[in-house]
Amino acid sequence: MTPLRVLLVDDEALARARLRTLLGDCSTPQAVVAGEASTAAQALALLHSGHFDLLLLDIHMPGMDGVQLAQQLRAQGGGPAVVFVTAHAGHALQAFDLEAVDYLTKPVRLERLQQMLQKVERLANIPPALEPDLTCESLLIHDRGRSERVPLASVLYLKAELKYITVRTAAKSYILDGSLSELEARHASHLLRIHRSTLVARRALRALEKHFDPEEGEGWAVRLQGLVEPLAVSRRQLAAVREALAG
Repeated sequence: MTPLRVLLVDDEALARARLRTLLGDCSTPQAVVAGEASTAAQALALLHSGHFDLLLLDIHMPGMDGVQLAQQLRAQGGGPAVVFVTAHAGHALQAFDLEAVDYLTKPVRLERLQQMLQKVERLANIPPALEPDLTCESLLIHDRGRSERVPLASVLYLKAELKYITVRTAAKSYILDGSLSELEARHASHLLRIHRSTLVARRALRALEKHFDPEEGEGWAVRLQGLVEPLAVSRRQLAAVREALAG
């Protein structure tokens, strides 16, 4: 299989050297450093003159930073997969909002780099016909004598309350009668349990972060695209959430 062609963009030569060494140690898939840049301007010149499968992009750089470069590439369309490499995990949400494939925190670990490369290769090899189709799946909501089908593709999360389930989309909330466990089993490929009372849309996952809950104290929460408030993650589900974000 042809190695992934990687462009390294970081203003620190040592950081680029470390990534170059780690990429050389990766076995499956293989990756080759096809270009290096210390500024966004240099990166743009290389992107216009050559082909790259993956852009490993630092965020803090002089002049145009990594976020601005990613925004410009996104506006242009096409281009390589973008993965942010940063010393600050707090940039994760911003990275996923820019449709980055992944983000790595410095110092980058070989295992995590390998995991990211596998994800990039997997996404590159999925034919459009095999991508998950949510358009034909929906939840039937009965409310005040009216029945409405809510597309599963628009659902951000489902939360079990006392006697019902709240179905939340970006536009509004619905009330659904049913079992959270049954919905999880029926739509396991699309919904992820993050708490005994909460399922979230896997496609909407953007970040996992430290969170303080007045009732439960210090813990973790996820951020979803299209939703302002964080959603609590139980300790029991933490590993599954991390795996879903990484995958």
